[in-house]
Amino acid sequence: MKNLQNNEEGRAIIFAMVRLADPLFVLFGGVIVYWIYFGHLNMPTEYRTALLTGVVYSLLVFPSMGMYKSIRGKNPIYLVQVITMAWPLVAIMLMATSVLLKNSAYYSRIWFGSWVLLTWVLLLLLRAVISRVLRFARKKGWNRKQVVIYGVGELGKRLEFRVKEDSEIGFDVDSYYDDNPDLHGGSINGIVIKGGIDSLCERVNNGGIQEIWVALPLRSADKVKDLIFRLRHSTVVVRYVLNVFGFRLFNHSLSDIAGIPVLDLNNSPMVGVNKLVKGAEDIILGFLILLLISPLMLLIAIAVKLDSKGPAIFKQRRHGFDGQSINVYKFRTMRVHQESGTQVTQAKKNDTRITRLGAFLRATSLDELPQFFNVLQGKMSIVGPRPHAISHNEEYKEQVAMYMQRHKVKPGITGWAQINGWRGETDTLYKMQKRIEHDLYYIENWSLFFDLKIIVATVFKGFIGKNVY
Repeated sequence: MKNLQNNEEGRAIIFAMVRLADPLFVLFGGVIVYWIYFGHLNMPTEYRTALLTGVVYSLLVFPSMGMYKSIRGKNPIYLVQVITMAWPLVAIMLMATSVLLKNSAYYSRIWFGSWVLLTWVLLLLLRAVISRVLRFARKKGWNRKQVVIYGVGELGKRLEFRVKEDSEIGFDVDSYYDDNPDLHGGSINGIVIKGGIDSLCERVNNGGIQEIWVALPLRSADKVKDLIFRLRHSTVVVRYVLNVFGFRLFNHSLSDIAGIPVLDLNNSPMVGVNKLVKGAEDIILGFLILLLISPLMLLIAIAVKLDSKGPAIFKQRRHGFDGQSINVYKFRTMRVHQESGTQVTQAKKNDTRITRLGAFLRATSLDELPQFFNVLQGKMSIVGPRPHAISHNEEYKEQVAMYMQRHKVKPGITGWAQINGWRGETDTLYKMQKRIEHDLYYIENWSLFFDLKIIVATVFKGFIGKNVY
């Protein structure tokens, strides 16, 4: 019980320190930027007022945005998302206040923008340090939570295995409980099965347990209700573990609809702040890249016209975001020809339809450059699963599991599959399976940093592929 009390006191001290450090970092960020930019600290009243207002707004906004909730066991990206929403909201409130008071002309825009950026970095660094300290401490046996698992099925065993596998998150499974009397007194991986619901409630009343993880199937709802009722006078945390392992899920997450929690079994990651970040990335980078490559594109267009008869750019119907049909632009690399119906024949080695210039453009991926217009149209992204011809989608969606889930995001000019060698002709089912495997991995693990990594990798190794004809 003493260890439990020490853990609670330790957590309280850490959270108090973070709550104190955040407004100080907001203040310190503005001061240090002012000193760097102006070369002195003789700050006018307007700047001091802006800093103090920022501190006050942060004290109001940060707690309401969940910046001081426990992150034990959560993905580190969660913290980045919370800070990236909370601090810019404070900055927006500051700008709105400045406009309403008609004193925005008194501030340097460079100072304000630099203040916002530096403070964002400082807030992230603070939490990165705290996270590493806590993980180290938990590894050494401090700040750990004692939990019990109610339910000795496959779900309970898997849960215990995951917790033991990542011990730095700070959970220790003390024991199992199950209503099957034949299991009582036994053990799993050295963890004892102590009894049923009566024994569990008695254990909670005696103290020493901080959380109960209910690992029962959905059909055991009555047992869960009974447990909650019998523990109604206790402050122990009870968590119900959703048994989703029997499903083949894709990018699953919890949502709230009209106050009712729901489990999304297959959802797009491009919602909320993710959608804004991805959109800004495409517009800013797409515009800059298009400016840089526009002279090259003009030269290619002229060369295509001189090399063979037909338009310099052609468009093809392909599936885009959410399975909607879009026109994808490319430099023409084949002689003008007609295919039957909606059939699209993939280019093969020594394909006679490909022009001399077309072979070079395809091998170097220069034929894809017009798709930056698709990006600025909002129909494609710079990074994402490559769009396939509609006839190919119809062919493979029944052969490759989860194939159409790749349309949960916008198609891209380059992607995770392409930089890992899975581009060009998919003349075997295995090649298409590997491409889809990489596409789905990208969607489930998307982040701005992941996109930038793919873009950089594309520059060095993604343009040329041995399977591109």
